[in-house]
Amino acid sequence: MFSKAHYLLQRRFLVSASNRQFCTGSASKVAATCSTICPNQAEKLRETGIESPRNSSEVFKKWGCTENDLLNIFSRQPSLRNARVNLLLSKLELLSRLGITSSDLVKMINCRVRLLSHRINKCFDERLEFLMTLFGSGEMLRKAIVRNPSLLIYDLHNTIKPVIACYEEMGISGNDLIAMLLWKPTLIPRTCFNEEKMEFIKKTGVSKGSKIYKYVVVLIGISRIEIIQEKVANLEKYLGCSEHEVWSLLGRSPLILSLSVDKVQRNMIFIVATMKISPKLVLRNHFLFYCSLETTLKPRFLLAEKLKEMELQPQITRSNMMWAIRMKEERFLTVFVRCHPKNVATELLKFYKNAKYSPLTAFNLLDGAFNSDEDGELRGNGWACANILSIVGPNMLAAVRGGAVAEHDGAA
Repeated sequence: MFSKAHYLLQRRFLVSASNRQFCTGSASKVAATCSTICPNQAEKLRETGIESPRNSSEVFKKWGCTENDLLNIFSRQPSLRNARVNLLLSKLELLSRLGITSSDLVKMINCRVRLLSHRINKCFDERLEFLMTLFGSGEMLRKAIVRNPSLLIYDLHNTIKPVIACYEEMGISGNDLIAMLLWKPTLIPRTCFNEEKMEFIKKTGVSKGSKIYKYVVVLIGISRIEIIQEKVANLEKYLGCSEHEVWSLLGRSPLILSLSVDKVQRNMIFIVATMKISPKLVLRNHFLFYCSLETTLKPRFLLAEKLKEMELQPQITRSNMMWAIRMKEERFLTVFVRCHPKNVATELLKFYKNAKYSPLTAFNLLDGAFNSDEDGELRGNGWACANILSIVGPNMLAAVRGGAVAEHDGAA
């Protein structure tokens, strides 16, 4: 009887001691996780006489941030001034493992203001392992995180992994997928595919082996269906072609889908109505969609008219217009401006620079499509009149033209 009671008492003592040991071990683990500095670092600091940081400013400074960095960080997220030192330092230590520098951190907080308010330590090791496998190197991963800090915040299992798997299933993986993630940082949260979008991809006629296939898939994947439909309808309207021809164009130049409807409208009105370039020619020279109206199309067209007026050679004619527009700025000026005597070149260069961002942009945009007859009535070719009126309306058109003319007369 005594031996049995002694056995039960001994067993209870062992369980109690085990529980105390477990609690002590757990507490030490929690302390190690949330501690500001690890024991070795604390010992080093004591040896060198350096005090541990007392506030967030000191934490950032010890991490390598300059006064200018602190100014940028606190101006973007003032609440970081009162951040808990332990938690802040633990998060910065995680970022250090990724190779993030102080200048990188400033960029990341500018992009994602509340970055350091999120629990970036959640599933950190698992996330780091997956992203390292995806990007292939620490440097590439660092670039991707600086471009899109939300990679540290997105739900790993319900957001990141399903989207990556979707693109890999569609034939975009490895370096192609990395390039797309760097090109479109918000690709992961914006991606959504359905049957209608898959049909859009088929309509472009681009095969999986094509170099532009990844651009077609990504731009359609991150765009809303109604936006895609609006842009396709807009191209049909201004190019005067069928839906099949528009999708064929998008298959050759998918980046057109990244342009706003307004930019396409403005460029097409000026190109067709003022420059008198056929929509079919635009269809074959799709770089015209990307040109800046204010800095390329308008000033170069006006310079061509000036060269014609002054009867100078070489001239920009219909036959070499596309070539002249595609030239880089310095090459264009060398070929058509600086080739003339100094006094003429100076005059042409001044004219060309004044044509950029001039207050007559709206007037010049409309002037090629409309002319005033003796009674002051607006008249022009049917295509231009119908399309411009559909955008700005008759009242706005008269106001823009009247204001531009008044400004032109005042300047004269």
